[in-house]
Amino acid sequence: VGPVNLGNPQELTVVQVAKLILGITGGRSKLVHRELPPDDPKVRRPDIALARRVLGWEPKVGPEDGLRRTLPYFKTQLEQAPS
Repeated sequence: VGPVNLGNPQELTVVQVAKLILGITGGRSKLVHRELPPDDPKVRRPDIALARRVLGWEPKVGPEDGLRRTLPYFKTQLEQAPS
């Protein structure tokens, strides 16, 4: 049928995602704004209609909760990675 988009249709900007991550982790990184590349997508909202129709799938976890669940995994991976 073609590619099936999986994701959360709640559209967030990259800045919003970065601020969410900083808030969850307590990070103190500074956000740096740069010129967008010409091929940068203007919309970051996956169309999950095909996933709903064909797979009966839709997200059950919002972006913030998903990040709260995912970030500890990556922290563990970084701690276990060889220097």
